[in-house]
This record gives sequence, C-alpha cells and structure tokens, in this order.
Amino acid sequence: MKAAIVGNLFFGLIISYFAFEVGKWIFKKTQTPIFNPFLIGTSIVIFILKFFNISTDDYYKGAGMILFLLGPATVSLAIPLYKKWDLFKKFFVPVMTGAIVGSFVGIISVIILGKLFGMENQLIFSLMPKSITTPFGIEVSSMLGGIPAITVVSIMLTGITGNVTAPLISKIFRVKHSVAVGIGIGVSSHAVGTSKAMEIGEIEGSMSALSIVFAGLLTLVWAPILKFLV
Repeated sequence: MKAAIVGNLFFGLIISYFAFEVGKWIFKKTQTPIFNPFLIGTSIVIFILKFFNISTDDYYKGAGMILFLLGPATVSLAIPLYKKWDLFKKFFVPVMTGAIVGSFVGIISVIILGKLFGMENQLIFSLMPKSITTPFGIEVSSMLGGIPAITVVSIMLTGITGNVTAPLISKIFRVKHSVAVGIGIGVSSHAVGTSKAMEIGEIEGSMSALSIVFAGLLTLVWAPILKFLV
C-alpha cells in the first residue's frame, strides 16, 4: 500500500501543496512572521518524510514539478518593475545604489563570518544568497555549488528576521525617509520583509518590491565574482 502511494508521480506534489496550505492557514490565523507558510510547510514535509521513512528520491518524483516552475517564477519578478516603472525612474539612483551596495555587503558579510567561524566552503556558498528571493536564491546556490535546501532555509530565516526587526532597526539608526526604509527592507529581506514594508506605507512597500528584483539580479552578478574569496 505504502509503495503504491509513494510511487505515485503526484505524491510529492500533493504533499507539498497540502503542507503549504496548512502553513498559509496557520499564518493567517496567527499573523506572526515566525509562522511563515514556507517555514511551516517545509517542517511538515520533513516530518512526513521522516515519520513514514520516505526517501527524498520518491518525494522529488512529484515535487520536482514545482522546482521546474522556479524558472518561470524568476522571470515573473519583472512584473513589479513594470508596474512601478514611473516610480523606479524617479528614484533610479537610490534604488540602484542601495541594490548594488546592499547585495555586495550581504554576500561579503557571509564570506567573512563563514571564514571566521570555520564553515565549509559549500555551506558558505549555500548562505551567500540568503537575502534574495527564493527563485533567485536557488539558482545562485546551484550555480556556486551550494546546497539549495540550506539556501531556502536561510532565505526564510532572513526574511522573517527582517520582517520582525525592520521597524526597530529603522528607528535605532534614525532612517526616516520612506524610500530609504523601503530599499533597505527589500535588499536585505526580500518578499517576507516587503510584506512588513507594505504595512509601514505605500512608498516603502513599492520601493521594497523594486529592490527585490535588482538585488536578485545583482547577486547573480556578484556571487560568481566573490566566490573566489572563499
């Protein structure tokens, strides 16, 4: 019975969908960033695989369909840029400056801390794209020779941290300009942080959404170059 169910092509797909929907329901009920749908969904999938002793190979027979869609999902990130094109032209310099510096510092900080704590190179490669959105992050991690699963977890934790701490950090460093707040959140904590930026204000949310796109693209440029520092 188990072999028939697990061997089904749609098993991994159904489990992933079920886990994510449960995660969305929990997040909707709690409205707490730590109960992020991705984090909850991933935890549920891991529990099911471990509890029922299901191999990752069997799981990926169906879940691989979702991974296939990451490519189109990455391309679709151009949509926020198109919708906010006029706003982007108005704040071109701060958006690009923030994205360039933010993506560079984000990667360099991982390399420095990774070396300081004696991490293996593969782990450092996996953490380098932690500040960008998941589709970009998985591509960068694979390109560098990292472990995409670790990358996804680091991206989730980074986003949750940004979502929770963004208002406090802005207050501590006295960052009051709406554009600066939005860019800072988008570059450092991608879509999860952007949800907080949208709560703060419309301009903050828009600038954060724009910054996500350019931070992802620039990380694709920076990562292969800075890889040789590891």
